[in-house]
Amino acid sequence: MAARLRELYQKTVVPALTKEFGYKNVMAVPRLDKISVNIGLGEATQNAKLMDGAVNELGQIAGQKPVVTKAKKSIAAFKLREGMPIGCMVTLRGDRMYEFFDRLVNVALPRVRDFRGVSSKSFDGRGNYTLGVKDQLIFPEIDYSKVDKTKGMNVTITTTARTDAEGVALLKNMGMPFRQ
Repeated sequence: MAARLRELYQKTVVPALTKEFGYKNVMAVPRLDKISVNIGLGEATQNAKLMDGAVNELGQIAGQKPVVTKAKKSIAAFKLREGMPIGCMVTLRGDRMYEFFDRLVNVALPRVRDFRGVSSKSFDGRGNYTLGVKDQLIFPEIDYSKVDKTKGMNVTITTTARTDAEGVALLKNMGMPFRQ
């Protein structure tokens, strides 16, 4: 399963991008570097139990144990102290990354209600793409009955592309459903 997208990348994406951008060297062709999935939970300051659910769900979605992120500064207005857990994240590389990307594009995103494709404007200028997911239930690993609260998450896809055009071409060839 994990090798499916890597194979697609090597057999079809590399030749397509080489033809489009005229790379001389195979190593110059952009590729996926890592995927970071992050759940920010501001409400965890009032209710510490929310954190456990978020950590469990992110672990199920990503297939590896997430890191709990802690507040760097104290902010009195948000009732936040330094060192309080306020989110969790996971960084995927290698086969796990390809497998997650495969599930995201082919299983999770099509399950979004009224889905017409993702925006192609969410690139950062250096070929990296960030996508916000409003609720974790689009992933089939999550059991609907065990969810206490819907949690959104940010999925950042870091590529080795130098420009947004290269990043768009890479993700489009990998099967990312962009809006027309």
